[in-house]
Amino acid sequence: MMDNLRAAANHVVLKIILGLIIVSFILTGVGNYLIGGNNNYAAEVNGQEIGRAQFENAVTGERNRMAQQLGDRFSELAANENYMKSVRQQVLNRMIDEALLDQYAKKLHLGISDEQVKKAIFSTQAFQSNGKFDNARFNALVNQMGMSADQYAQALRNQLTSQQLINAVAGTDFMLKGETDELAALVAQQRVVRQAVIDVNALAAKQTASDQEIASYYDQNKSRFVSPEQFRVSYIKLDAAAMQENASDAEIQAYYDQHQDQFTQPQRNRYSIIQTKTEDEARAVLDELNKGADFATVAKAKSSDIISARNGGDMGWLEEGTTPDELKNAGLKEKGQLSGVIKSSVGFLVARLDDIQPAQIKPLNDVRSELAEKVKQEKALDAWYALQQKVSEAASNDNESLAGAEQAAGAKAVQTGWFGRDNLPEELNFKPVSDAIFNGGLVGQNGAPGSNSDIITVDGDRAFVLRITDHKAESIKPLDDVKAQVSEIVKHTKAEQQAKLDAEKLVSDLKAGKGDDALKAANLSFSQAKTLGRVSQDPISQAAFNLPLPAQDKPSFGTASDQQGNVVIIALDEVKAGSMPDAQKKAMVQGITQNNAQIAFEALMSNLRKEAKIKLGSMAEQQ
Repeated sequence: MMDNLRAAANHVVLKIILGLIIVSFILTGVGNYLIGGNNNYAAEVNGQEIGRAQFENAVTGERNRMAQQLGDRFSELAANENYMKSVRQQVLNRMIDEALLDQYAKKLHLGISDEQVKKAIFSTQAFQSNGKFDNARFNALVNQMGMSADQYAQALRNQLTSQQLINAVAGTDFMLKGETDELAALVAQQRVVRQAVIDVNALAAKQTASDQEIASYYDQNKSRFVSPEQFRVSYIKLDAAAMQENASDAEIQAYYDQHQDQFTQPQRNRYSIIQTKTEDEARAVLDELNKGADFATVAKAKSSDIISARNGGDMGWLEEGTTPDELKNAGLKEKGQLSGVIKSSVGFLVARLDDIQPAQIKPLNDVRSELAEKVKQEKALDAWYALQQKVSEAASNDNESLAGAEQAAGAKAVQTGWFGRDNLPEELNFKPVSDAIFNGGLVGQNGAPGSNSDIITVDGDRAFVLRITDHKAESIKPLDDVKAQVSEIVKHTKAEQQAKLDAEKLVSDLKAGKGDDALKAANLSFSQAKTLGRVSQDPISQAAFNLPLPAQDKPSFGTASDQQGNVVIIALDEVKAGSMPDAQKKAMVQGITQNNAQIAFEALMSNLRKEAKIKLGSMAEQQ
């Protein structure tokens, strides 16, 4: 029992350790122990080969990682030859970078001592039992990965060495306190502004658009007036749920007779155990029980299995598949029978067979309703599959219409209205159906009629056969169809241009000190002052922080467009110093230094690539 639990745990731990090794591949290139000496290499980096086996192992690891991360989506991607070629190229580029990084670390004489490697291994929880390093566990896990202990240690040493280099690069960027405070004050700065809004929509209502202006705009912007591809579809839907029929008594009886194993409660045994650490302790317990001691009392007092001891050693009812091998092989046949001393993976056991519950078959009446439902479902599915085959053959034999398929299905086809890729009718909104409609295979060429689809199954219990009855290719809408729309666009464009010119003239007047009269003449006025922050993404805030600082009692002015498309005149009255909480300031500095460190690291890698002599092997060049 405990061996099985350990085996399951080991599989989980193995995944964790493999993850650690994958990380070391990403960071270091795993040193020299996987690098082959033959000519069939993936790449040569400054004379150091990346062997074919090493490369293929890395590609396999990347495929496994992607499959775990992407699930079913990965199957679609893996079927794309060009995509998988790009994945292989990315893996090779990464391994070249790893080799460059490893070589540079050695050039700088960076190194990790044996003591540091040992400490890293000893501190890995996956290699520990009860909080302490377990050498047997370590060797077993490393062997399962196909490595020796020395190979694992070398991979870990390379990982730690490269991480030392990365940390050195990342640690070179920092900010002085004065710089931090100055930047924080700048970021937290606030600006007090007033706004005067020129309503572009109101101006557009006063504009006119000539036929020539409309035609000119249409000719220059025809791509804005595209009528998307359109479809009309006829389809027949087959639904297994709609084909269910009641099950007869004879059918229920036949199913019951053929599937009695599904309604049989197998024999169950009830055991109690006392677990000890040594054989002598187990023999002492057995002697005590043979002299008439109460099993439950002894189990509570002396069993080292805490869980069963609480219950007087009782392990509950166990079926054949859940009974530990130690108990199966104990030779217990009769109720109340004691075993001898049993050696197990967790120590030693003394067991007792407390009770036996023979195998039992549930009476038909107890499962009749359940069987009736199963029989109905199976009959419906059988009829559904047969109907699918019949309809599929009819649709193939009469490919000019769905008439044959309608006759085979005993149902009329449904005709949809016009729709495009972005408004597929709800009743057809299944990926296999949409793929069939939009992939072009059912559309006739040069105006010729298309063909019937094959049976398209969705959700396991529904199916469609369909035909594209009408199709309109993507096209430019005629000017007459969009003339009103183009007219509004032209008017709005002219209004925007006028608003910007008016705003620039008003700003000029405001800067000259005669803007009040100009604003009144334009029927505009400034709003109440409000305070804006630098971090806002509002275009008015961004424009306000681009304005020059105001002079004493004299605002600075500028223009911007707001989120509604109106043109806004901005008066900047005051600049206020802001404050930033320490936590926010710390996060800001951390973000800046990390970004700068990343830039520095990328620059380092770029320089290493430029100076390196990299030669691709024949197997890599063929990708």
